[in-house]
Amino acid sequence: MHSRLIKVASTDQLLVVKVAGVSALCQTQIVKSFTKSRLVSRSLSHLYEKVSAGERITEEDAVTLFRSGDLNSLGQIASIVRRRKNADRATYILNRYINYSNICVLSCQFCAFGARKRDPHAFEMAISEIEAATADSLGQGITEVHMVGGLHPTLPGEWYIQLLETLRALDPNLHIKAFTAIEIRHLADRVFKLPIQETLETLRRAGLNSLTGGGAEIFDPVVRDRICRGKETAEEWKDVHRIWHGMGERSTCTMLFGHIETIEQRVDHLRQLRELQDETHGFTGFIPFSFVPETTELSHIRAASAVDQLRTLAVSRIYLDNFDHLTGYWIALTLPVAQLSLAYGVDDLHGTLKEEKIFHMAGSKTPQEQTVETLERTIREAGFEPMQRDSYYRPMGLLRGTPSAVVA
Repeated sequence: MHSRLIKVASTDQLLVVKVAGVSALCQTQIVKSFTKSRLVSRSLSHLYEKVSAGERITEEDAVTLFRSGDLNSLGQIASIVRRRKNADRATYILNRYINYSNICVLSCQFCAFGARKRDPHAFEMAISEIEAATADSLGQGITEVHMVGGLHPTLPGEWYIQLLETLRALDPNLHIKAFTAIEIRHLADRVFKLPIQETLETLRRAGLNSLTGGGAEIFDPVVRDRICRGKETAEEWKDVHRIWHGMGERSTCTMLFGHIETIEQRVDHLRQLRELQDETHGFTGFIPFSFVPETTELSHIRAASAVDQLRTLAVSRIYLDNFDHLTGYWIALTLPVAQLSLAYGVDDLHGTLKEEKIFHMAGSKTPQEQTVETLERTIREAGFEPMQRDSYYRPMGLLRGTPSAVVA
């Protein structure tokens, strides 16, 4: 590296490093090394000691962390948990996103994805189209297809069963991760007209492997009434995952932040997830992502800053001590911020994806997919060890083509 002057400035406690002749990715590595050498601020030292001792922090502690202006100390504390659970490994998955339809009976205020059948941006994929897209991606090495859609008012139960059976026939080893808890309740109440567990059993027999974590938004009922009026309650969302976990299956969970919620409401959301994880141990990972307001009814809201995103990831890592994995969703973060998030508790950068529509219809300007080479380079340049994972976050090897590692 050039032996030139390194200028360090602080903006809202986020270190900004500018080195003449050094790439932005290398600058991120410098930031990571620099933050490791910093001492945790006195105001957070008691929480540093608490987390170092393996003690669980409280809701009040989490609020204190959220309100702290010392982002670097948050990264230091979050990294304790990250290293304890995942050492210096950072994972990604080879997957394909498919949004099978955006036609939906709901009209959530935060959503630019959903549509009525008559709307010009409404779409609905045929099973043959989904099959062809998945087959093409299987040829490129994906191990998972991730499918979500709107609450379609007219698709029959047979359509969903045929969809799953068709994809299962393509490859018995393909992991089919599909449907949010909100979609499951829609299928149970309006489509199959069966109890939740029977609906889940029907879908599992057809080929479903795991549930997605979407639809959680923010659990607070006042917030839900303002941003997704008419959507299922937090208890209804949690009950679907509780039943699925009770069937011996796994799922992920999410939080949509950076809209009208307060810090306390974010912490309450995390509390409810931590309590459900204590009960079922069924969540494989947590994926918080920030709200993209641009083309929604809430377009007047200012998007969450990179500092707020990193702060939320760090506090989530510290508070959710019973979760093994925290994903930095690069679609929402952007890849440079996702790279930096590895120093703030994140141990997974999600997947290669393809044709993601929900965030992009809301105005996201990030790419719709990433190559394996890009994800691995991003991880390495941040100083971590890249590893492909499966849908349960189990490592498949340090690099493509290497023997599978022992499951952690």
